[in-house]
Amino acid sequence: MKTSDLFVKCLENEGIEYIFGVPGEENADFLMSLHESKKIKFILTRHEQGAAFMAESYGKLTGKLSCCLSTLGPGATNLLTGVADANMDHSPVLVITGQGSSDRLHKESHQIMDVCNMFKSVTKWTTSVRNPNTIPEIVRKAVRLATLEKPGAVHIELPEDIAKLNVKVKPLKSYPYRRSIAEDDVIYKAFKLMTEAKSPILIAGNGAIRKRSSRQLREFCERTNIPVVTTFMGKGAVDCNSDYCLSTVGLGAIDYGDIAIKNSDLVITLGYDMVEYHPKLWNRNSKAKLIHIDFEAAEIDEYYIPNVEIVGDLANSLSVLNKIIDKEGIKAYDLKYVKKLRENLKIDNEKFRDDNQKGLIKPQKFLYDLRNFLDKDDILISDVGAHKMWIARNYPCYEPNTCIIPNGFCSMGYALPALISASLINKKKKIFSICGDAGFLMNLQEMETAKRLNSNFVVIIWEDKSYGLIKWKQEAQFGKSTELDFDNPDWENLAKSFDWNYIYEDDSINITKRLNETNDLEGPTLFVIPIDYSENGKLTNFLDTLEKTYDI
Repeated sequence: MKTSDLFVKCLENEGIEYIFGVPGEENADFLMSLHESKKIKFILTRHEQGAAFMAESYGKLTGKLSCCLSTLGPGATNLLTGVADANMDHSPVLVITGQGSSDRLHKESHQIMDVCNMFKSVTKWTTSVRNPNTIPEIVRKAVRLATLEKPGAVHIELPEDIAKLNVKVKPLKSYPYRRSIAEDDVIYKAFKLMTEAKSPILIAGNGAIRKRSSRQLREFCERTNIPVVTTFMGKGAVDCNSDYCLSTVGLGAIDYGDIAIKNSDLVITLGYDMVEYHPKLWNRNSKAKLIHIDFEAAEIDEYYIPNVEIVGDLANSLSVLNKIIDKEGIKAYDLKYVKKLRENLKIDNEKFRDDNQKGLIKPQKFLYDLRNFLDKDDILISDVGAHKMWIARNYPCYEPNTCIIPNGFCSMGYALPALISASLINKKKKIFSICGDAGFLMNLQEMETAKRLNSNFVVIIWEDKSYGLIKWKQEAQFGKSTELDFDNPDWENLAKSFDWNYIYEDDSINITKRLNETNDLEGPTLFVIPIDYSENGKLTNFLDTLEKTYDI
C-alpha cells in the first residue's frame, strides 16, 4: 500500500474518530487516503487555528485523542497557537503536518521551514517521517505519549515524497496501559498529616476533573468533610451544592476560597498545575503543610515545597486514602467557617438575581439566569477575556467537564471552534459559550464551518467594544487605560450572512425568556448582549477589602 494509506490505517487502528484541518498541496496524498477511510471523519475548517482548537476541545471533553491537520509553512504556523493551548491545558491532540519533498529540506526552498523544531516547545514530542516503515511505531508512540498522563500535544510531519512511497508493513497492535500508582506507605504519610491537621483544605485542579478522579474525590470529601476549592479548570470536580465546596480560586485577588486557604494549616493539592494559579498568589506567607497529589512530581518552586508527594494515578491514590480512612477513621474537623463562607458565596451569587436594569446587562445577573436555564450536565465553554473571570467566579458547576475554561495558555478565539467539536459529540446536551466581542472575531470564519455541519449551539457575546480584561487590569493597576476600544460589525447582518439564528437583548428582565427561545431553534445561534463591565472595578474594590473585613 501507499505510505499515506498506511498512516491512515494506523490512525484507524488507534480509534481516531475525527481529523480537523485545512488541505494543501503537500498533504494531498494523506487527504486522498483519508477520503477512503470509513472510520475517520475529516472536518474541513476555515483556518488551521480553528482546527487545533476543535481537536483540543474534543480531547478535553472526551479524554480521547483527535487530530488537527495542516500543510507545510504557513499552514503549520497557523496551527501553533491552538497546539500550544492544548499542550499547556493537557488536552490530548495529534498534530499532522505536510512537508516538502525530503530532497529539498536541506536548503532554501518555497515554504520550507523547520516545522519540527518550531513545535518542539509546544508539544510533548515531535518527529518527521523519513522511512515509511517506521510509521506504525511513530503513530503508536505519538498516541501513547499524547494520552499518557499528563496528556498533551504531539506532532508528526510527513514529507510529500515519503507519502507517495509503497510500503508493506502493517499497523502495530494498539493495547491499553495502566498508569503508575503511588506507594502505599507514602499515601499513609499523607493520611498522618491529615490526622494532625486542624483546618485542612484541598485545591482541585485540572487533573481532578477526570471522571474516575472526580468520583473518588467526592467520596474522599464525604468521608473527611475537608473543604474544596477548585481552579478555573477544575470546576465541577465536586458538586457546587455539596457542603464542602468553596467555589473557585484563581482571579489573582483574595476571594472567599483564598481566605479559606490562608486560614488552613494543611493544603492538599490534587491534579494541580502551576499555570492555573501560581502558589506565590496563595502560599506566599503560609506556614501550612502541603500534600501534593498528582500524576507527576511537583514543579520546583520556592512557594511550593510539599511535605509529602503522592505521585501516581489520582483515582487510585484517593481510593487508597479512602480505604485507610475507612479502616482507621479520622477526626471531625471544626469547619464552622466553611458554612459561613458558603452562606456568603450564596448571597454573592444571588445578589443580582432580580436585577431589572435596561441598556446594559450585569455579568452576575446573566450568569445567574444562564445557570438556572442550563441542566446540570449541559456544557458551557468560555473564551478568554473579562467574561472568563466572571464565569469562573459566578457560574457554579455540578459535574466535571461541564464548564470548559482555557486557563493555561489562555488563548483568545478558542470558544467558537471548541463549540463545533463539542456539538459533534454531545447531540443531546445544550452547548453554549460566552465570548467577548474581541475573542469571537478572532475566529469568526468558523461560523461557516458551524453552519455547514449544522452545528446546534448558542454563542453568547458579551459586547463592550473593548479589550475588556486588559482595560480592567490596567485601570486597577494604573488608574487609567491605554487605547483599547474598537468598533464591531452589525451583529444581526453578520449572523444573517452566515445563515445563523440571531438574538439580541438589553433588558435584564427578558434574559430567561430569550434563553428559553433557544430551545426551539435549530442550527447555530448568535446571542448578543451589551455587558455592564462597570462591575469589573466594583469587584476589584470588593475583593481588595474582603480579607480585611472577613473574620473566620
